[in-house]
Amino acid sequence: MRWFRTNEGAWRRFEPWMTTLVDLNTGQVLGIVDGRDSRAVGDWLAQRSEQWRERIEIVAIDPSAAFRKALRTWLPRAAVSVDKFHLVKLGNDMVTTARQRLARTHRGHRGRKDDPAWAHRMLLLRGADTLSPRAWDRLETVFRTDDPTDELSAAWGIKEQLRRLLATDTLAQAWDERMRMGYFAQIANMPEATKLYDTVVTWWDAIEVLIVTGATTARVEAANTGIKSIKRTGRGFRNAENYRTRILLTSAAKTVA
Repeated sequence: MRWFRTNEGAWRRFEPWMTTLVDLNTGQVLGIVDGRDSRAVGDWLAQRSEQWRERIEIVAIDPSAAFRKALRTWLPRAAVSVDKFHLVKLGNDMVTTARQRLARTHRGHRGRKDDPAWAHRMLLLRGADTLSPRAWDRLETVFRTDDPTDELSAAWGIKEQLRRLLATDTLAQAWDERMRMGYFAQIANMPEATKLYDTVVTWWDAIEVLIVTGATTARVEAANTGIKSIKRTGRGFRNAENYRTRILLTSAAKTVA
């Protein structure tokens, strides 16, 4: 979450980021630390007792190398799961980046409302399993009329392959889908697809934990929604420590109730 304050009518950032740590079982906010780097999370974990840290079995995080570094240092025995939603978003971002590149290459400008790919940019991000027959027709029209090199359809297919990988129930199935994704990325030979597959490879251990445990950051996102409500109710907070205290007390009260 971002923190801002006003200064003579101008917005000035005085605390760029804060990181929320949440109990995945209860949803209670355990801590809020300044920053989003390994040191911020590591310092908070260092303040917990060794017995407390040893009780942690599973940690779900965004695909952040900084968070993972802190966890490896302070929670070496904990299994780290990477959040499914954020992985799906990486696939969608890959499609969007490829679409934008192709528009500049083939049309010489950014996408416009008359360009089928731009006009249906949100359709390109929907999961194949959610498309109606009419939506499928529109998608095929985009590929037929605004994809001269077949790169856009290739990017879309790789995005869908990632979704199939994340929908598997066993590690063996996940591995098979990963191999297919790697093959598709190699055939596509696009920088966006290669980067996405490299990310999957880098985070494979955490993806395996996700497949086995189903641990996600959903409770963290729910907590962040509540935190935003606290900020709106308070009409903003000028004191960072007061803001942090209000969040922790509100979360603790809800958990006890």
